[in-house]
Amino acid sequence: MFMRNGRALPLQPLKMNCNIYNSELTVYSKESTIMSERATAPASAPTSDMASETAPEHMPDPNAKLTTREKKWIVYDVGNSAFVMLSTAVVPIYANSLLQSAGQSNIVSTWGYAQTIASLIIAVMMPVLGSMADVQGMKVKFFTGFFLTGVVACCAMALPLSWLVFLVVCILATVGLNGSLTFYDSMLVDITSNERMDRVSSHGFAWGYIGSTIPFIACIALIFGGPSLLGWSTVACTRASFVITALWWVAFTIPLLTSYKQVHYRATAGQTGEAIRGTFAELGSTFRAIRRNKPLWMFMIAFFFYIDAVNTVISMSTSYGTQLGIDSTHLVMALLVTQFVAFPSAIAYGKLAGRFGAKTMITTAVVAYICIVLFAAFFLRSATEFWILAILVGLFQGGIQALSRSYYGKIIPKNRANEYYGFYDIFGKTASIIGTFLVATTTSLTGNASVGVLSIAILLIVALIFLLLQKDPTRK
Repeated sequence: MFMRNGRALPLQPLKMNCNIYNSELTVYSKESTIMSERATAPASAPTSDMASETAPEHMPDPNAKLTTREKKWIVYDVGNSAFVMLSTAVVPIYANSLLQSAGQSNIVSTWGYAQTIASLIIAVMMPVLGSMADVQGMKVKFFTGFFLTGVVACCAMALPLSWLVFLVVCILATVGLNGSLTFYDSMLVDITSNERMDRVSSHGFAWGYIGSTIPFIACIALIFGGPSLLGWSTVACTRASFVITALWWVAFTIPLLTSYKQVHYRATAGQTGEAIRGTFAELGSTFRAIRRNKPLWMFMIAFFFYIDAVNTVISMSTSYGTQLGIDSTHLVMALLVTQFVAFPSAIAYGKLAGRFGAKTMITTAVVAYICIVLFAAFFLRSATEFWILAILVGLFQGGIQALSRSYYGKIIPKNRANEYYGFYDIFGKTASIIGTFLVATTTSLTGNASVGVLSIAILLIVALIFLLLQKDPTRK
């Protein structure tokens, strides 16, 4: 719901209070994370042989079972979601213990600024790298680079670090995660068709929610049971959980790395140099085309504001729960409930999009999020309200994220999709900067975390206005 993603004084053994952990409730975001690029091959590219067997246009019927290629794409959500969930429920609390050992106390603003920095790095890098990745064979290389950055940083978090160094490593891990998700999301257009896109995207988020609970439960059991069963300190058990999560992440990335083939690209491997040199010219041309496409830019502005709110809810939830003093036992259990609720909800959202349209379901989720934020700001004071909020977030978060990445893929010109996804990243990642900065600054100025949370509603209202004014190009 609100977030994730030297040497500490020893955390107290297992007393489930804020001195050990004050967990964060939310389904993860990948949106902190969001998407990249997509394009069809140029006439000079050797498409005739390759596209005839692998292009999404030749995928099965929209209602047919998931293909092997689609399943191998989906399992990466299972892998990276383990890190997202741990960074949602454990990392901010562990960071808070490091802050307290150094005489610091305001985890909400500190964590908010850390997430802002990570989002800014992604916002600056992704448009250019996304365009370069549209060269044949480059997308998987960029994906692998960011994935390895995230995994190595996740392991490095297990080292005995001061609070500042730990936050820097967290930022690197977050950049690796969100960077990999940018290219992962763009792979969706290579492994399925437009007609199946909503369904496949929703399954990715759904299985990510449910699959991430397995290593998370193991890590929580280690953190809470390790001191008595193994004789380890709570700090040592927490650090071990970072390594376990990294191994899970790697295991569920291997199927995608060994099977993915890039179908859409704007230049062949032999044209790499020329394509990279023309990157900035392509971005300028795409920007001008977006300005002439009113339904598209209106959706992008709406997306900018509502995904900002969604990502901010994700990134600030643990710190907000910590500030309210809610017992960590309730927070961890509520987080698990959120994941289990989100699994069927995300799949249901994909099916409802087939009946009512993706935009209608996105708009519904924005209205729901406005109610969720108001509830959190005015009524969230105890564990009971936190449980209610956990269920509400689980109902809508996965759906709005899944349908956003698939709806955008349907309304952009197919022959220049890669550059368009680059601009999509600018909007999504820059939004993440504004949201966390807004909450952190409002909280610092007012001294009231609830006022900071309430500021999220402004973003959602602006998004709702643009969604209602936009004419949906997918509706005939």
